Amino acid sequence: MTQDAVADDIEFENPPEIQILFEDEHLVAIHKPAGLLVHRTYLARREKYFAMQMTRDLVGCHVYPVHRLDRPTSGVLLFAKSSEVANLLCQQFQDKTTEKTYLALVRGNVNESLVMDYPLKEELDDIADKHADKDKEAQEAVSHFWPLLNAEIPYKSGRYPTSRYALMKLKPITGRKHQLRRHLAHFRHPILGDTTHGDGKQNKFIRDFLSTRRLWLIAKKLEFTHPVTHERLSIEAEIESEWLEAFEKFGWNNSNLQCGKDLEIA
Repeated sequence: MTQDAVADDIEFENPPEIQILFEDEHLVAIHKPAGLLVHRTYLARREKYFAMQMTRDLVGCHVYPVHRLDRPTSGVLLFAKSSEVANLLCQQFQDKTTEKTYLALVRGNVNESLVMDYPLKEELDDIADKHADKDKEAQEAVSHFWPLLNAEIPYKSGRYPTSRYALMKLKPITGRKHQLRRHLAHFRHPILGDTTHGDGKQNKFIRDFLSTRRLWLIAKKLEFTHPVTHERLSIEAEIESEWLEAFEKFGWNNSNLQCGKDLEIA
């Protein structure tokens, strides 16, 4: 594990709050806070809180993860309540019949939508992947990006007299590790707070400016077909208060956003 990976972490002294967004006898979806690991891992032996265990305790039964959500990313996280349902959901993710929508704050203004079709080499862990093929060819990776709002604030950035930022909607078509973070870094608009793929100087400035240490990426909406009822479901996480505070500092008010906490991303 690298020092950058450690810097992405948020350590909780007390149990973080998780909110149930959807639950029935087969599934449960929660709003995972930034910094919470999905499940136990040898890379974080000192951690006490995990989304999987906390959800299990909340709903009173074992739960099975069906997709990834990086530790520093907040938002919609789906679990199955049985291995059979988990297998059916995992197949949907593999078949790309699910749809995931994210919001991100990025460096620089963005004025046009983009389809990023840029293959990515697999990111390997020094310990867990020590026997993996390090010469494996880059894998297909496709992401869609849409700019929502731009901001310019009167603080110097490098040789520029002001600093510029953008709020973006993101949809990954494939599911490579850190795909959105790596694609936006390749696009030269890294996600704010990304200590692995981002801009260190910008991260430090934005941490002080927004008085918050986090990766500014939220899994806002997840759409999939219920594996038992076959109903098409759309589960959405509410924008967190720290995002609304950031929007205010960037000069984006409710008339800009048009919908306050329930930012429209359809």
